[in-house]
Amino acid sequence: MNISVVGTGYVGLVAGACFADSGHRVICVDCDERKIRKLCDNEIPIYEPGLTEIVVRNQKTGRLTFTADLASAVQRSRIVFIAVGTPQADDGTVDLSAILDIAQAIGRVMDGYRVVVMKSTVPVGTHKRVSETIRAQTDHPFDYVSNPEFLKEGAAVEDFTRPDRVVIGATNPAVVEIMRELYASFMRRDERILIMDPASAEMTKYASNAMLATRISFMNEIAGLCERLGADIESVRRGIGSDARIGSAFLFAGVGYGGSCFPKDISALVSMGRSVDHPMSLISAAQEVNARQRRLFARRVIDFFGESCNKTTLAVWGLAFKSWTDDVRESPAIAAIRMFLECGMRIRAYDPEAMATARVELGEAVTMCEDEYQALDGADALVVFTDWPQFRTPDFEIITAKLRSKVLFDGRNLYDPRSLAKKGFQYFCIGRPAIQPQRP
Repeated sequence: MNISVVGTGYVGLVAGACFADSGHRVICVDCDERKIRKLCDNEIPIYEPGLTEIVVRNQKTGRLTFTADLASAVQRSRIVFIAVGTPQADDGTVDLSAILDIAQAIGRVMDGYRVVVMKSTVPVGTHKRVSETIRAQTDHPFDYVSNPEFLKEGAAVEDFTRPDRVVIGATNPAVVEIMRELYASFMRRDERILIMDPASAEMTKYASNAMLATRISFMNEIAGLCERLGADIESVRRGIGSDARIGSAFLFAGVGYGGSCFPKDISALVSMGRSVDHPMSLISAAQEVNARQRRLFARRVIDFFGESCNKTTLAVWGLAFKSWTDDVRESPAIAAIRMFLECGMRIRAYDPEAMATARVELGEAVTMCEDEYQALDGADALVVFTDWPQFRTPDFEIITAKLRSKVLFDGRNLYDPRSLAKKGFQYFCIGRPAIQPQRP
């Protein structure tokens, strides 16, 4: 099939590249001509494992092209995906201006029947507004499909090519068959396409993220209780995760969730509820627990050093909101570092991929280091924020030699408390008793 994808951000670029890799001809469109030139030169604006190789391979074969010419792309395509950003306003509502501008532009340049597919995350009811916007610009027939994405940053290529499910929100059976054909190459082992109406498809995206965020906040709230009552959250996690009705996914206690999806989608869902006089009490509570979790962890570090904060240097491992991404949007690390800086602390930080994006958020206030061990030079404590694999099994002899004090704050529960106690560390983690060093 001939496909165009409007928007070359995280979702659009992954979708376009993966569709091309499955044999379709894909045109990716963006109004940013500088970005298009870089993509044509195989310069990928985001870090996502496996994505660069797919883009390079499919540009070479000619199945994947990039352009700023929307009219040409739409007129050469049967299916047009909308994958532009939906920024969040201060009140939690979603700004649909870019979506509606693109819908209007598509309507103006259509020269025949098209299937318009919404890949961006949009509030429930957007299908009506977009359809009306297109209809006002053209007499040509079209069908609208809601096809939300369920991609995890750091595993987006795997998620797209081997999806848990593909949600198709459409009312025309003929369009459903077109979408089945489009996704057929990703469904070789079993059928995982779910057909529903567009409004339900839109809600499914928000409900999925809200459920996952709630699980994280639930575990963080239980972790706080564990600390006060002497229980171990890791044991509790194994205990409840083994229940088949609950499962083990997203039950890890930590410094809270971040990124581009959960915080924005939770706020949007709360806003949607408010707009129809249906308070989203549980979702609002999950949102507040997440914000509190960040503050509590940062405050624990600050309180440990007390009046000597302005004489303290911290080594920070991890700036991205999670491993395998360079995304620092709503990152707990960025929020905590800002609190540390306000107290006069000096920060030496390292992240395998996110230092450039973090620099945009933090400016020159933080010293970015060449590797994790360089960040330890002259530091009074180590603070771990991101669960990169290389942080899971570090060389503790090097850590001991470089740190001024054997103090470690672990926001991801990566290490064994008893092992660190034997190594002489003061170890503070999430939902487990603080460990004091064992004396020989």
